[in-house]
Amino acid sequence: MNVLLAEVAQATQRLADAGVPSPRFDAEELAAFVHGVKRGELHGVPDADFDARYWEAVARREAREPLQHITGRAFFRYLELQVGPGVFVPRPETESVVGWAIDAVRAMDVVEPLIVDLCSGSGAVALALAQEVPRSRVHAVELDEGALRWARKNVEGSRVVLHHADALAALPELDGQVDLVISNPPYIPLTEWEYVAPEARDHDPQLALFSGEDGLDVIRGLERTAHRLLRPGGVVVIEHADTQGGQVPWIFTEERGWADAADHPDLNKRPRFATARKAMP
Repeated sequence: MNVLLAEVAQATQRLADAGVPSPRFDAEELAAFVHGVKRGELHGVPDADFDARYWEAVARREAREPLQHITGRAFFRYLELQVGPGVFVPRPETESVVGWAIDAVRAMDVVEPLIVDLCSGSGAVALALAQEVPRSRVHAVELDEGALRWARKNVEGSRVVLHHADALAALPELDGQVDLVISNPPYIPLTEWEYVAPEARDHDPQLALFSGEDGLDVIRGLERTAHRLLRPGGVVVIEHADTQGGQVPWIFTEERGWADAADHPDLNKRPRFATARKAMP
């Protein structure tokens, strides 16, 4: 075993002892980042090229600093995004939410679908939709200045139009025209603070995490925004916590102008996002 792989094995144990959920992956990803190679190429790094800065990176991860803050990058579907302090790190479970949305837009048979991503954060969701629905017109809305700085870097050169605005009042000029509204909003109840993983609780912006006593305050507001923005027959897709599966579809009621409200599981078969269609007049 070469020196680097031996160090990775030690790092894996240290990260496991610190309670890091994916110690082997993180140890390898940090080694690849520090040495400028892919994870599958670690065995080819000569012993003489071992970089002691690896242990600085491991110590940061051991202290539960997010892996993506250390490497400055996050992978989401087919994208590599720039992330760091001040922006919510995109999570793998959101990839299935976006996958459902892409299928829904394609099924609409609209030539140039109009899409709005509310609470956009790093821009991950908006960029994935712009990339995978080639003729879409995508608008992303973000309120937080810290997140906006990262989103601007990520959307540069893309077709995504970024707006600095409150999601609950954004884009009145698009009222009644939008085909798809999507959001990964804050949805953690304030009462759950102590149970949130330290990577999120101590490093993600509080604005991106918490939403009132039951976690649904922002989603209730987004229901009205989505109804205002969507054309009749347009679709809303909202991510939520896996404990909120029974609650979120009930926000999108027939009395409030919705049809086909339903909940959907993520790849781990946990309730993850709700969808609804704006009812025809």
